[in-house]
Amino acid sequence: METTATPTHCPYCALQCGMNVTPLPQGGVEVTERPDFPVNRGALCGKGRTAAQVLSPAARLTSPLVRSGGRLVAAGWDEALDRIAGALSSARARGGPDAVGVFGGGGLTNEKAYGLGKFARVVLGTSQIDYNGRFCMSSAAAAGTKAFGLDRGLPFPLEDIPRTGCVILVGSNLAETMPPSLRFFGELRDNGGTLIVVDPRRTRTAEQADLHLAPRPGTDLALALGLLHLVVAEGRTDEEYIRERTAGWEEARAAAMAHWPEHVERITGVPVPRLRQAVRMFCEPRAAMVLTARGPEQQSKGTDTVGAWINLCLATGRAGRPLSGYGCLTGQGNGQGGREHGQKADQLPGYRKLDDPAARRHVAGVWGVDPDSLPGPGRSAYELLDALGTDIRALLLMGSNPVVSAPRAAHVEERLRSLDFLAVCDVVRSETAELADVVLPVTQWAEETGTTTSLEGRVLLRRRAVAPPPGIRSDLEVLRALAARLGVAKGFPADPEEVFEELRRASAGGPADYSGITYRRLAEENGVFWPCPEPPADSAPVSHPAHTDADADGDHGANGADRTHSTGHTHDADRTHSTDGTHDAGGASAPAGGPTRAPGAVHPGTPRLFLDRFATDDGRARFAAVAHRASAEEPDAEYPLLLTTGRVVSQYQSGAQTRRVAELNAAAPGPFVELHPRLAARLGAAEGDPLAVVSRRGRAVAPARITAAIRPDTVFMPFHWPGEGRANTLTNPALDPTSKMPEFKTCAVRVEPLGAQE
Repeated sequence: METTATPTHCPYCALQCGMNVTPLPQGGVEVTERPDFPVNRGALCGKGRTAAQVLSPAARLTSPLVRSGGRLVAAGWDEALDRIAGALSSARARGGPDAVGVFGGGGLTNEKAYGLGKFARVVLGTSQIDYNGRFCMSSAAAAGTKAFGLDRGLPFPLEDIPRTGCVILVGSNLAETMPPSLRFFGELRDNGGTLIVVDPRRTRTAEQADLHLAPRPGTDLALALGLLHLVVAEGRTDEEYIRERTAGWEEARAAAMAHWPEHVERITGVPVPRLRQAVRMFCEPRAAMVLTARGPEQQSKGTDTVGAWINLCLATGRAGRPLSGYGCLTGQGNGQGGREHGQKADQLPGYRKLDDPAARRHVAGVWGVDPDSLPGPGRSAYELLDALGTDIRALLLMGSNPVVSAPRAAHVEERLRSLDFLAVCDVVRSETAELADVVLPVTQWAEETGTTTSLEGRVLLRRRAVAPPPGIRSDLEVLRALAARLGVAKGFPADPEEVFEELRRASAGGPADYSGITYRRLAEENGVFWPCPEPPADSAPVSHPAHTDADADGDHGANGADRTHSTGHTHDADRTHSTDGTHDAGGASAPAGGPTRAPGAVHPGTPRLFLDRFATDDGRARFAAVAHRASAEEPDAEYPLLLTTGRVVSQYQSGAQTRRVAELNAAAPGPFVELHPRLAARLGAAEGDPLAVVSRRGRAVAPARITAAIRPDTVFMPFHWPGEGRANTLTNPALDPTSKMPEFKTCAVRVEPLGAQE
């Protein structure tokens, strides 16, 4: 047996940590450190270290399953594929193309996400496609697009964080969700910078902070507006930057001034002196960042909330400058790439808009179809799940487990059961797979080659390191086989590199332009940051990225930079979007001192965005004129407490994979209800006592975990488990009007000691 180590990437979070995978002579697979990858420098969390255990046949599906006599039984591939194709055809014949739905996942590779979107629109002709990434980063994506004209999770590499002056980390417990990233924030503090953490709980991450702000769940918008009010009142705005690089300030300022500090304290519970301290810490250094995660984003006002935090950056001149900016900490393994290439309801590859005629023409040309044949935008993720069994009669689902992960999960489970037909492609027999009519076993991360895009916007190559067990096929092979059975014999290759070459053409000229990226480059360069266009052969010399803006030690540091923003506006104003001098239409001179590339030379990629101009039509960032509003569901006499949800370090998302790893289960064996000692005393609850948490949507039961690290008016539950402890039985599907993000992070509940129910 070949025992060579293969350099690849972790299957879990959006850090996409580098690792080596080696098949062992005696059987099994070993995961070891890979120090050459700059994001984790060899460090791995427990999930990454144990990732190979899910490759074991004992932990995963090894044969197609079909429902017979009410049970799932083993079947051959032809029978399973024929059943799926027949059911999809029947649903279309009875109800039209939109009677068939497709639901994808943020863990699918770029090639799979691209292929799934193409399959839905070209083969099925349905508009009803979305994916579980809608539940993760959609509010940040919507706010970033509104403000900057472009959504990429981080507009700078993680390596910039240690050299800024201050970071406000809003609603992220990265010490548990992505532990290897915590070292960047430790280095920030070692270098004299400061960390502010905003979280209702005193998490492991908050314990590392110089300042912890603990707002009431659902009030992050008021908190951001209150901080901006103080920035204005204390004369800390950057008027020159606002004048030269932004639009919409007067309206945004007026909205913020309605949120005076004492009013914000009453809404959030954060004392005024701590608000003033946060403003001072953020504004005194020459560079600073705001990073958001699911806390402020998973709200029915998530887009406005993120917009308010972006406003704080813009008002102080901390966006589009070296070592400064707003960024979103994307969660899922390919959460960034998964939202760029066509599995979203309103999107075509390259982050193009589905309702844009020019985008439709371009992508249809690559696909060899009539632009008018492409369906329009469809329902968002929760709206799609809610329509199952009514308008949508059959569903093809890849790489998602909504029975555990969707809001109002008991209702979603009921809708899945009401379908005429459900097909699931997965590596494990998940709770959603248990409801399926056909389950297909597919390859996973170490058994296939493909690309992902990390939270930095760095496109990476995951390499096949081991062969899958006999009888396992890839998702791309599944799409090819189904397309052929449904009458489309060509256009769905199973080779991932061939799919990526088509993706390059489809993305060319779009906001997320991958056309200059190849598998060879990804292997040789340890990843490439998008946008990375393929330059025309006769292009004039243009600039490389202005790495010197943030890479040179000393000259542009957070506490000693003389230059306040990137080199002058030396590039064409009509280029499609702004980068750090890398995406010109041609003919522009390089910045002073910047290197140039020869005509037709390879584009180097874009680690840092917006240093010249933003990706809006006029190059200016847009303020958001927003005001605080209540959450969709506030406490009352019947439901007097707030529930917030999140993750623990040893489990991941719905737990479908991590719950199959003994070491991880030993560390995090099941759900719990975290509550404050004062609340526990009022309820008469002791540590470990079973508690019922009840919302308007259902009831979950889990043992008490009593800690002063949470607010007395709030309880917390992790969402990784099914059954009676399923936290998402309780959560509220109220949607953000722009992003269609459900309000996972706050809902009204009551807590009952279980003994009181007996």
